[in-house]
Amino acid sequence: MSDNADLFEEIKTIILEKIAETKLSGYWHPMYGGLMFELEEGNRKSGIGGVFISRNHISFEYSSGYKLSDPDNILEGGGKYRRHIKIRNFNDVDDKQLVNFFKQAYENALQLLNNN
Repeated sequence: MSDNADLFEEIKTIILEKIAETKLSGYWHPMYGGLMFELEEGNRKSGIGGVFISRNHISFEYSSGYKLSDPDNILEGGGKYRRHIKIRNFNDVDDKQLVNFFKQAYENALQLLNNN
């Protein structure tokens, strides 16, 4: 882990608090060295994404990020499904619209669950 480990842990705490403020129900569970959020506990298909600390940044990964509206081209990643945001400082949490994308991903996952 980098010299930024303490800073990144603080930022992760802020991310989790901001998501909790949305009052959207779901479950966090440890996975891949980070925390993943699911609408239904134990149902991996209801996963929205997760927060992960790496050496130089925090990444918030959106499982079906390709479905998210991103007119400002904030999301990174060119894979088939996933998109992510790299957070390097406190301002990035708001500037990169993390909660907005989370809410979109939540609604998309909810619709998918309700249609099955």
